Amino acid sequence: MSDLAGASTAEIMQKKTQHKKLTLRQILQRGLLITIGAVLMAVGLEIFLVPNNVIDGGITGISIMLSYITGWKLGIFLFILNLPFFFIGYKQIGKTFALSTLYGILVLSITTTLLHHVPAFTQDILLASAFGGMILGIGVGMVIRYGGSLDGTEILAILASKKLPFSVGEIVMFFNLFILGSAGFVFSWDRAMYSIIAYFVAYKTMDIVIAGLDESKFVWIISDEFGDIGDAIMHRLGRGVTFLAGEGAYSGDDKKVIFCVINRLEEAKLKDIVKSFDPSAFLAVGDIAEVRGGRFKKKDIH
Repeated sequence: MSDLAGASTAEIMQKKTQHKKLTLRQILQRGLLITIGAVLMAVGLEIFLVPNNVIDGGITGISIMLSYITGWKLGIFLFILNLPFFFIGYKQIGKTFALSTLYGILVLSITTTLLHHVPAFTQDILLASAFGGMILGIGVGMVIRYGGSLDGTEILAILASKKLPFSVGEIVMFFNLFILGSAGFVFSWDRAMYSIIAYFVAYKTMDIVIAGLDESKFVWIISDEFGDIGDAIMHRLGRGVTFLAGEGAYSGDDKKVIFCVINRLEEAKLKDIVKSFDPSAFLAVGDIAEVRGGRFKKKDIH
């Protein structure tokens, strides 16, 4: 399972692992959360998807099909096929990421083996695809958010992108479409379609877990009514704003640029505020992976 939205999973993992030496408390916290994430992924696989012949994308999907064809336990293939990416990750991203990945894969492999004979929660393929994908996405998202990985697909895509005229996201997409399509030959074509549903649910759930439910967005506003708009954002949304000095490249006129950070639930209200003061204002909104420090925390509105 790989993140195809915004920054690539590998970029997110690299940011998570580029920091000073971890304290014992941070190591224990990371270890606990990676453990929970790996266990959740195993539950999604062995109790929902695998018993119903539904697969996930990436190395996990290949492992499920090989397990079905050979009769070997899924945990064996998850460990063997992902092991090379431990060494690649060590060189490409760093020691912390590599060790977190190795630990996560070990927990995942062991847990899938222990859960192999646990009966499926449901025989309804649609319910299994939806809930299995959701649980799997939560697990994978937790592991990525805390500096590890449970699938080496994107690391492989990074290496391939250096020799191919495609981006990492495009390579991952092609790779996963090929794997999910292969489920039609190994299982049946209806199972391949259910696998796409499970993959989509897992992908969206993972995106929410990584970005957080309170996903932040940055906003740039250029308007002659900057003072009124800034005051309205502060008093009606409770958000701090920053005025930046700008200059029009064509006109040479001095401009004030408003910068602020909001969450996605406030986007519609902010647009209404801007439109009410200046319908022709320039407005740009973008996603932010993470916000720390500064005075961007929402203030109480009285």
